Amino acid sequence: MSSDRVLVVIGRTRHKMVVAELQEAVKRGAKFVELRLDFLAKAVDFKRLTPLKQCPWVATLRRPSDGGRYNGTEPERMMILRQAIVSGAFEWVDLETDIAGSVPRFGPVKRIISYHNTTETPANLEEIYAAMLDQDGDVYKVAVAAHTTDDVARVIQLQRSAPKPTVAFCMGDLGQPTRFLSLKFGAPWIYAAFNKERGIAPGLPSFDEFRTTYPVKSISADTKVYGVVGDPVGHSLSPLLHNHMYKKLGVDALYLPFRVLRGQLGPALEAYEKIPVHGYSVTIPHKEAAAALAREAEPNVQVTGAANTLVRRDDGKFVAANTDYAAATESLKAHLVDRAKGGPVTQLSQLSVLLLGAGGVARSVAFSLHREGAQITITSRTYERAQRLAEDVKCKAVDWHARHNVTFDVLINCTPVGMHPNVDESPCHFSVLKPGTIVFDTIYTPETTLLIREALARGCDTITGVDMFVRQAARQIELFTGLLPDVTVMRQIMRKALSPLTKAFEENEGGDVPHPEPPKADDE
Repeated sequence: MSSDRVLVVIGRTRHKMVVAELQEAVKRGAKFVELRLDFLAKAVDFKRLTPLKQCPWVATLRRPSDGGRYNGTEPERMMILRQAIVSGAFEWVDLETDIAGSVPRFGPVKRIISYHNTTETPANLEEIYAAMLDQDGDVYKVAVAAHTTDDVARVIQLQRSAPKPTVAFCMGDLGQPTRFLSLKFGAPWIYAAFNKERGIAPGLPSFDEFRTTYPVKSISADTKVYGVVGDPVGHSLSPLLHNHMYKKLGVDALYLPFRVLRGQLGPALEAYEKIPVHGYSVTIPHKEAAAALAREAEPNVQVTGAANTLVRRDDGKFVAANTDYAAATESLKAHLVDRAKGGPVTQLSQLSVLLLGAGGVARSVAFSLHREGAQITITSRTYERAQRLAEDVKCKAVDWHARHNVTFDVLINCTPVGMHPNVDESPCHFSVLKPGTIVFDTIYTPETTLLIREALARGCDTITGVDMFVRQAARQIELFTGLLPDVTVMRQIMRKALSPLTKAFEENEGGDVPHPEPPKADDE
């Protein structure tokens, strides 16, 4: 990780915990730290903190109106900021644009002129930024709340056309890609929370996410951008898996999560065209919309009416693919071969399948199984969708409440029931799980869902979502890059990521590095 491309933010209410996190942050590789002095419950003790300096520091004392926690008067805040500047402890100070003119430059301390809007991306943002550039700053920071992809696109454009060193991004889930893309478009650094649990700012990534998931060190103007588009996407492990594999394949690429609300895929693709995004993995609820929006589609997309992959052509239009289509049956076939242990392999055409769900994944799985000759029954919480899919696939549909009356050899869950964070839910009663039945859950976060756990306890054969996820992701990477990734390595990466101890991103060409949790205080 580049020494000064990540500004690690520390905000605690007690000096003792600031000290603890400062020491731990440096131990983990932090080379640039912002101290959020507004978090401290007591007066700032500069003499206590200064001896701990091992890297450059930024002093920030943020008001509640700007997303901070300082509850004193404005004259008191101005006095503390001036004390920070003259203390000798800080190389940088963050000054909001409305007060920057009242705080004169002092000595070698550099100035960040900042604008924060925690409620919206204002219509006159460009005017606000232009006025900031007339102020005496070394770096200019713009942080606004995004409500639409147009907001996100505006901030990206502001960043890429910035005439002076600028860090511009959108707060919140919708704007999270802008935090990373700012580096691609010239920002001097990116912000990261040392301890994400402190709630420092909406959508602020953690320092450890850069160590485990995002290759901040290598992002440049030439870096190609890919991503996963869906709602939600915060749970997705696609960024971790894809970014690891691009590095192993020697591809200069960055893969990001793009949260896009239902019904907004078309406007989002248009808004992000200027980045540009060279390919998307598509997840709930956009798979059918992706198939309809693409200029060109692979045959399995035309058959299923759903796409989980969009690849950008040279003319800016997208080709749609469905890598779920083959991945599901490949997972089942591999399991049947393993179960046979050298004996005759059961064919999918010999099996009856109960398919739970009728969304994009279910469509892909249903059409793929139909091609193999399996006997399929489809059920969904929305019976009309199940009926429609059953008609398309030419199989049977049953009402959701009648699903436990169906006899089956294979149960496949294509609903999000049981997905993180709702890990205590199951899409069916456990009484239907008979020994020897194959239970296949397409969810991979967590890998061992409640359904899989109960199936194992009842003597069922199980297939987890990791196997299907890795197979479809491998095909996506091939479509994006033209290179064949190692599926075994991908499976190992996923298992490490899903284990209780997350492994760190391969920084500085080294190996995986485990990391502990940030220190916590009993009374915070």
